[in-house]
Amino acid sequence: MRILQLCPRVPFPPHDGGAIAMYDVAAGLSQAGHEVTVLAANTPKHRQPATALSHLPAVCLVTVDVDTRLSPWKALRNLAVGKVPYNVERFISPALTEKLRELLTTESFDVVQIEGTFVAWYVDVVRQAAPQVPVVLRAHNLEYNIWEMLAGRERNPLKKWYLHHLARGLRTFEHRYLPRFTAVAAITEPDQQRLRAVGCPEPVAFVPAGVDLTRFQPEPAVLPQPRTLCMIGSLNWLPNLEGLDWFLTHVWPRLTERLPELELHVAGTGMPERLRQLRLPGVTMHGFVESAADFMRAYELMLVPLLSGGGMRVKIIEGMALGKGILSTALGAEGIHCRPGHDILLADDPEEWVRLLEDYYHGRLDVAGIGARAAQAAAELYDNRRVVARFEQLYQQVAAQRPVSC
Repeated sequence: MRILQLCPRVPFPPHDGGAIAMYDVAAGLSQAGHEVTVLAANTPKHRQPATALSHLPAVCLVTVDVDTRLSPWKALRNLAVGKVPYNVERFISPALTEKLRELLTTESFDVVQIEGTFVAWYVDVVRQAAPQVPVVLRAHNLEYNIWEMLAGRERNPLKKWYLHHLARGLRTFEHRYLPRFTAVAAITEPDQQRLRAVGCPEPVAFVPAGVDLTRFQPEPAVLPQPRTLCMIGSLNWLPNLEGLDWFLTHVWPRLTERLPELELHVAGTGMPERLRQLRLPGVTMHGFVESAADFMRAYELMLVPLLSGGGMRVKIIEGMALGKGILSTALGAEGIHCRPGHDILLADDPEEWVRLLEDYYHGRLDVAGIGARAAQAAAELYDNRRVVARFEQLYQQVAAQRPVSC
């Protein structure tokens, strides 16, 4: 099959959850014998050369420069007269629209896959330029849910109002645009139900994020440092930043006196300067690390204190594949097939986190056993080859429904 994949950024390097999810699908489809054209907004924040995916066979990367930088003036103008939420407006580009039309009218594709809400607006461009081609939405999240959660916990009244405004706009946009797709690939089963409630037509398939098991494998010879915790994730994504701030405010201060040898190591792209300059006992801020796998292997227990968000935390899947013991909130692990106390640890309030971390510190938790069972679960459920097979099934299903032109 020939697939056109429209991405809100160049999916390389695969360092954060969104890039990993998009990159692994393109790589997996090419390895399965399909031809993939990746049309990507080349944004200032994630700028890459046009050769960024040249190492992938049968993958052609087409980039279009799109300035998605936040602008107070544009945000105010959008507030006054915007027809779509500012989060979406930043990705609407005449140049990208023209390139999409050009590809659809000069080349033949069996399916177009659009990656997420922020580029869902382009579904109408596809419909106009190539009405016979099925358009699949890969729903990484229901965005309005995330912004509603963030708004609900915001204390600054002005910021709270603006977050609620964004959430309302995204809710209207997603209810209007997501049902326009031929099919939807939901990244978690809870999201699958939410997308059906939004009005998305069937098929609304459950297609989880996958892990390239050639990159993420347990290495028994690498022994993690004892009594060490780690967190890794994009810290320019508000839910990750919110969760880290919550942990440092409500959990970590209660541990430092009781557990003097405990260490916390934090890594991630986009780390704010205030965190780089933070000086807390036992805490090391690493910022960006070249290898997420090597970072996670170096420490014993992985933390995911997520309070807002949707979709699937790819870093949890990667941690499971590496055989890590993981402590997460229930929301952080939502949609991931795991069993508390068996292959993951779950806790939601600070007291539960403190209790479990004290148990870990004093050797009362079988972290190695939890990690071993997590690795087995990841290999059985989240191998990227299995995920790609689900996409192939979905593509075949929508292709079979495609009208035959006379």
